[in-house]
Amino acid sequence: MKRSLLFLILLVMLASQGRAGTESELRKLLTGDDSRGWHAVGRLNFGTVSFCTGALIAPDMVLTAAHCMYDPTTGQRIPDAEIEFLADWRGGRAAAYRGVRRSVVHPDYTALGDDYIRRVSYDLALLQLDQPIRNGSIRPFSMHPHPRAGDEVGVVSYAFDRADSPSLQEVCHILEAHGASLIMSCEVDFGSSGAPVFVLQGGEAQIVSVVSAKAELRGEPVSLGMTLEKPMADLLALVESNDGVFDRPKPVVRRLTLEATQGSTGAKFVRP
Repeated sequence: MKRSLLFLILLVMLASQGRAGTESELRKLLTGDDSRGWHAVGRLNFGTVSFCTGALIAPDMVLTAAHCMYDPTTGQRIPDAEIEFLADWRGGRAAAYRGVRRSVVHPDYTALGDDYIRRVSYDLALLQLDQPIRNGSIRPFSMHPHPRAGDEVGVVSYAFDRADSPSLQEVCHILEAHGASLIMSCEVDFGSSGAPVFVLQGGEAQIVSVVSAKAELRGEPVSLGMTLEKPMADLLALVESNDGVFDRPKPVVRRLTLEATQGSTGAKFVRP
């Protein structure tokens, strides 16, 4: 077993043992009142292949996970024309429907190789919508670039068993940080990839990380994310430069499913 994987498993074990036990349950956001403040979170549909979660960070810009941009069966990049953002998708309706004009995946992201910690660190993509969303109730989120172990956070996400409405976990925690990777106690599942992780700053919800993967250890849900300061600066620089990065050939990657066992303790890491 590779050293990076062993170290990641060890971190998750330590984090799981050290959790405070104050995490809240997932709460489904079924009504407009439930979703107040979270309307800028939406479902990203990738043709008929899959869906992820994304969040507006500008009227025409959605932040999500890089691995969402690839077909999980073929490993091929999903064309932008086949992606749709459904802002505040609830009960079969969205507050706004937008296509994607262009997208960019972090240049250091790769689904290949053994450095899983580095992979999570750069699992980010930006999608530019075909039209801005200008709606008083759909306010883009700002960023909070300095997460710390022990911070209380929350997450809004869709998942395979709650695909028609988002769910909010109001209280979970950043358990450990290793370089630019974060281990969190937030509960996620398939479809939650790209979900924004929030911290409250002065009463305002700000995005502090994005869900990259989930882990299960001794039945305890653990999620993996990243710090945003450096990779977001890289992505925004690419978008602003408009130097053809959107037209470059995209690497063929395959979504990772990894099962590892250490002694009598099993840890399973999969993309949510």
